[in-house]
Amino acid sequence: MFNKILIANRGEIALRVIRTCKEMGILTVAVYSKADKDSLHVRFADEAVCIGPASSAESYLHIPNIIAAAEITNADAIHPGYGFLAENSNFSKICSENDIKFIGASPSMIDGMGDKASAKETMKKAGVPTIPGSKGIIKDFNNCKKIALEIGYPVMLKATAGGGGKGMRLVWEEENLEESWDSARTESKAAFGNDGMYMEKFIEDPRHIEIQIIGDNTGKAAHLSERDCSIQRRHQKLAEETPSPFMTDKLRKKMGEAAIKAAEAVKYEGVGTVEFLVDKHRDFYFMEMNTRIQVEHPITEEVVDFDLIKEQIKVAAGTKISGKNYFPQLHAIECRINAEDPEKDFRPCPGLITNFHAPGGHGVRIDTHVYANYTIPPYYDSMIAKVITVAQTRVEAIAKMTRALDEFVIEGVKTTIPFHQKLMKHPDFLDGNYTTKFMEDFKM
Repeated sequence: MFNKILIANRGEIALRVIRTCKEMGILTVAVYSKADKDSLHVRFADEAVCIGPASSAESYLHIPNIIAAAEITNADAIHPGYGFLAENSNFSKICSENDIKFIGASPSMIDGMGDKASAKETMKKAGVPTIPGSKGIIKDFNNCKKIALEIGYPVMLKATAGGGGKGMRLVWEEENLEESWDSARTESKAAFGNDGMYMEKFIEDPRHIEIQIIGDNTGKAAHLSERDCSIQRRHQKLAEETPSPFMTDKLRKKMGEAAIKAAEAVKYEGVGTVEFLVDKHRDFYFMEMNTRIQVEHPITEEVVDFDLIKEQIKVAAGTKISGKNYFPQLHAIECRINAEDPEKDFRPCPGLITNFHAPGGHGVRIDTHVYANYTIPPYYDSMIAKVITVAQTRVEAIAKMTRALDEFVIEGVKTTIPFHQKLMKHPDFLDGNYTTKFMEDFKM
């Protein structure tokens, strides 16, 4: 087992990793930018190293500074959390070259799954259902036009190096294809330095359902069931739940088996997710594999009583998994609390938190790094807390979340708490009748 782990991240996920490390008897090193010197992850780590100014490019994304911090503190492993360098194959490679264990996927795994076109081909060969589309990267516009006619409109153009909705264009008819092709490539080049595009048949009104997986260094994999992530805005998730209200036992079994097939086809090591789109007929299609811990991992932990960060660290240290699959025994919901104004198109609202009271009680979990008199910096992601509720039934989990949100006090900045309060009362959400289109008709 590792002696000391450096957490190459910030905020709630850094604090989350620190907590598990402490329980495992592992020393921790926090890294922080000058803007984060007052964050709780800095306070509760055993050691803390400033790695640069506020800008992510000069701190949390600056690999030489992070490696230097690991070397001067004698850390023998680095946990990247999610975001920043968590799926950066070069970072994974440099860690290995410096005899530091990267608690995440190998460089080849990250590259193989990060390139969505090649990932899709890999899944096809493994027998995992995939959305009809182009075979690899589209070479030019004429080829793009031909493929669109073959698979039929509507189609979705996607950047092969994409993420967060960048480089994606939905095209309903041929006359809009060329403009979408040009703008998607331009956006992708600017965001990722890569304008490679692929195309898929657009699945109308789908559910976004992901399967949590874990694999060890022998190539064996298991799953921990599903999470429904369909409540999202501009491809950014807002709330998640498990089990999915759309799921059946038969579908869960099929999707779980497909996720294991996907993980074992690439000999996946660590924790990750296989993400699927599920249509109204409950046909499912591989979308992508995320080679990291997910923001929404706590709801899975709550329904199967399983510390995913602990298992991630153990697998990285060489522990073999049991191969047992886990199924939800309870119901859990997560609401992401962002420093954003939902009344003004979710505009970011950094600033000073003047008053803070976190809800508590049975079945309520709060993952956060903020507190009263903490200043939310404007440089990073706007998520400041996650509220997780768990209960015997979905109805009880919603009631518990409603109560927890009513009890959650954050003053001084606007947050998405009012949005989630409204979501918990929305008839379609209460009925479990929602898709990825839910937010298009949602009114505050």
